[in-house]
Amino acid sequence: MAAIVVLFCTLIFSSLSFFGNALSSNYYDKTCPNAEEAITNAVKNAINNDQTVPAALLRMHFHDCFIRGCDASVLLKSVGKNTAEKDGPPNISLHAFYVIDNAKKAVEDLCPGVVSCADILALAARDAVALSGGPTWDVPKGRLDGRVSKATETRSLPAPTFNISQLQQSFSQRGLSMKDLVALSGGHTLGFSHCSSFQSRIHNFNATFDVDPTMHPAFAASLKSICPLHNKAKNAGATMDPSTAIFDNTYFKLLLQGRSLFSSDQSLLTTTKTKALVSKFASSQEAFADAFVKSMIKMSSLNGGQEVRLDCKVVN
Repeated sequence: MAAIVVLFCTLIFSSLSFFGNALSSNYYDKTCPNAEEAITNAVKNAINNDQTVPAALLRMHFHDCFIRGCDASVLLKSVGKNTAEKDGPPNISLHAFYVIDNAKKAVEDLCPGVVSCADILALAARDAVALSGGPTWDVPKGRLDGRVSKATETRSLPAPTFNISQLQQSFSQRGLSMKDLVALSGGHTLGFSHCSSFQSRIHNFNATFDVDPTMHPAFAASLKSICPLHNKAKNAGATMDPSTAIFDNTYFKLLLQGRSLFSSDQSLLTTTKTKALVSKFASSQEAFADAFVKSMIKMSSLNGGQEVRLDCKVVN
């Protein structure tokens, strides 16, 4: 199945153009033919030491693409009076930036000034999924790195408290469909959430219910024990998909059982179209993998950068 996905992506997405920058699957074939191998090795080495890396890289790529297109603006550090994206409230918990730095150093040793940080992040996110047992795909390349990064712009990132109309608006503004929304939400099969992101569902939900009635009672009770109302534990939280440690379709199965963490997850069951997609992906790992790959390529092809950064943390 993975081979079919790769072939599909090579044929259909071999040359993409969003925001004016043409992307190509063979962009570095002549200028830096060993770049992908170097990036994969950096990701693999990091995962061997830290199992949270795949989720971190996938989330980092998503948060990058949703602000100014996939231009690696999320990697820039705050300078002077400018607070960068990575220091905006939704991004405070992003981590594993060192993986991209390591990959960049490896690629710079091979071919200085050729491969953008944005491409490295897109490839690293693909590797994070593939090395976690998920599908692999041919990433179209040729993104440029941006020179602007503002923490204030992170307010436009979709929040875990969003309802379906808010999610639809957020995704449609980026040219992404309802199917893309459901497929990309499947990325929640990896990762961990702090209590603050789902606290409102398990305590004082509304005037009638203390707990969100759409939640499975036993699941809600387990979350309440981990995240008491006046929780002071900074790092307390829950695994997004506690049943498996691999990239699979279990997220959708749990969602149908009332065992999702976020309001935004639960909202996928509130329209006929999105609920049907959840059911489809829950019943077919292959259908989910195929849709996820297409949506990742679509999302990651939004780019509006201007340069190839020599250091991913600062502009040239």
